Amino acid sequence: MNPIKVYGTQWCGSVKRALKILDENASDYELIDIDRDEAAAAFVMKINHGNRSVPTLLFPDGSTLTEPTSAELINKIQSMPK
Repeated sequence: MNPIKVYGTQWCGSVKRALKILDENASDYELIDIDRDEAAAAFVMKINHGNRSVPTLLFPDGSTLTEPTSAELINKIQSMPK
């Protein structure tokens, strides 16, 4: 299965929280720093109506979550096929 793509920044507390949840749930993910990747920043802005909202997560099924709560992210991870 493809990894979850986490679009974020190194300095954002919400990104760090999301990564911790992904680690705790043994989820395969790839962190993409939008401060260093212009194409990634453009993707995030396209999905979020011009906003650089992080974390923005892209799941293997093509769905996304932007700035999810801990509960929203855990529910999404638990609903994914193993």
